[in-house]
Amino acid sequence: IACSNENKSSVYPQSADFTFYGGLYRGVNLISVPDAHFDLEYWGGSGLKVTAGPCACGGAEFSLESWVANGDENFTVLYKICDAEGDEAAYAVRPADATAVKVYVPDVTLWDCENPYLYTVTAVLQRRNEAYDQVSARVGVRSFSCDSEKGFILNGIPTPLRGVSRHQDMLYKGNALSREDHYNDARIIKELGANTVRLAHYQHSQDFYDACDELGLI
Repeated sequence: IACSNENKSSVYPQSADFTFYGGLYRGVNLISVPDAHFDLEYWGGSGLKVTAGPCACGGAEFSLESWVANGDENFTVLYKICDAEGDEAAYAVRPADATAVKVYVPDVTLWDCENPYLYTVTAVLQRRNEAYDQVSARVGVRSFSCDSEKGFILNGIPTPLRGVSRHQDMLYKGNALSREDHYNDARIIKELGANTVRLAHYQHSQDFYDACDELGLI
């Protein structure tokens, strides 16, 4: 793996009021997949998108989308939704195309700042019941909106946002933080009594987004 600090006018940011670092500062994975696989080049994602929202009846609707590279009519995608204890709450099967599937899960536990409950959604690419590839995502069931008088509303409850702004850097490390460094930052913010984090000024590591989901930070 080679890194270059060459100045390129096409690479953001060009100027700012924070420190610019260079080089390799996040984890690198070598991923080997079969010819048919969940598309890792679809907008930089994992090939799986999950949107979960609560229903008025007490359950939740999970909207599931996935993108498969080099699939054909012999491939299907099996979705499994498991609760935080690992028990299966629902499942669905569809052809290996980009069609979205909506799955209803009864009696869900909502995610909030005091109880950051997460479900695990797994998508398995199958060919005649043989598994070829698998991706997963951890998601919370929650609704949110903003009101000019009530402010931020989480799961129908007005929730004042109190928090901090955070850069992903550290003394003697620059921005080459480990997963544990990110989690330590999140734990310190939680210990302060904050429920919100502003991630300035760039896309932060996925590790920190995961930590916010797990610890109850908006």
